[in-house]
Amino acid sequence: MPQLNALDSEAAVNSVTAASTAVVLDTNIVLDLWVFQDPAAAALLQALESGATVWWATTPMRDELARVLDYPHIQKRLLQRQLGPKYSNPDLPQRPDSSAADWVLCEFDRLVKVVEVAPKAPITCKDADDQKFIDLAVAQGCGLLSKDRAVLCMHKRLEQHGARLLEAADFKGLK
Repeated sequence: MPQLNALDSEAAVNSVTAASTAVVLDTNIVLDLWVFQDPAAAALLQALESGATVWWATTPMRDELARVLDYPHIQKRLLQRQLGPKYSNPDLPQRPDSSAADWVLCEFDRLVKVVEVAPKAPITCKDADDQKFIDLAVAQGCGLLSKDRAVLCMHKRLEQHGARLLEAADFKGLK
């Protein structure tokens, strides 16, 4: 997965048109896109795939997703949803393994713009696991999608530092 250095990242940010939206997605939102296939996230996925929305992430964010995809209840959901290329062939054994999780990671890699880890933002989240999402949203001055209460209660502080909380519903109408 190629990572943009600081100069490339700045150029990529500058290439985002005024009509586009840039976002950081926390892991639960990513799971909504592909594991839970939440209908509320359908417009967000369409906006990402069309290029109307740019998704910023870091390697540690991808690492967290990979770790979460290995949780037994997530593996069970991947099997129930029959996600990934493996499940298109009914002759293959129907047990959770890495291929469905790998498919989700490939979708992540396909749509994300990976940048360097952002410096610590001047605001701190109560949940240390969510700090990386806040740091990147503040550094990029973009939207942050999260359902985590520790993040949601920070909406005013995020706005004071150039980031804003968004909801999946905010992407309806973007093509």
